[in-house]
Amino acid sequence: MKKLLAKFKVGSVVDFGHNNKQANLSPVVRDTEENKTFSLYTPSGSIQLHITNPEALDFFEAAEEYYITFEKAEQKQ
Repeated sequence: MKKLLAKFKVGSVVDFGHNNKQANLSPVVRDTEENKTFSLYTPSGSIQLHITNPEALDFFEAAEEYYITFEKAEQKQ
């Protein structure tokens, strides 16, 4: 497997001011057929992102769901 697709929901977005926010995400739960499939294989976990990029500060919205693709990074020498 080269890539892993996950689906997470934003539980909260904390605004610390001064271009500093924190998005807290957790795997989706079984409220739709698609989410039942995702939660079967990713039943628990969390992602916490601290965002200081002004262009990305408003990307995450509380209660919204996002697809996340994990791909192994090649080591650069």
